[in-house]
Amino acid sequence: MAAHVTLRSPAQGALVRAVVDVTSDIPASSLRQLDGVVLQALVERLADRLLIVGDPLGKARLRGAVAQRELLSGDGGALSSVEVATLLGVSRQAVDKRRKAGQLFAVELPRGYCYPAWQLTGTGVLPGVAEVLAALRHLDPWAQARFFVSGNARLGGKRPLDRLRRGDLDAVLRAAGAFDEHGAA
Repeated sequence: MAAHVTLRSPAQGALVRAVVDVTSDIPASSLRQLDGVVLQALVERLADRLLIVGDPLGKARLRGAVAQRELLSGDGGALSSVEVATLLGVSRQAVDKRRKAGQLFAVELPRGYCYPAWQLTGTGVLPGVAEVLAALRHLDPWAQARFFVSGNARLGGKRPLDRLRRGDLDAVLRAAGAFDEHGAA
């Protein structure tokens, strides 16, 4: 049974109608799973329906936004600076200072900085994060995020994040040094 939701604007109503329209021929079982293939098809259909006709990069921008969301949604999701401060037992200003010093990783979104939860443990920041960030400092934050959470050929297909969790900092640093080189993963 669907819950009753109050729409806040006519644009929100148009978006809801568009989602219902573009999903009307997708089987309910597929919608319940919303795997990557179904989600990609939904994004494409919404893009066709909602984007401005004269924007040749509109679909690419929408796909980029979905990719960014996927990078931030795994391994515990993303946290605000206030949430990170609470978990670390420090002030929000201390979190910002650590971000600026390369001791915490964050990406900037229109609403502020967003900190992936994967870099935190029950006792603080995952050991090795600052060192890897230093090795990746020449890359933009989204490429850095991709490095941490994507399989890496130099690590036997394992994610650098998982290898860091096992304490294998040296191997992760070697992979970081080669990341984004021509032909390197």
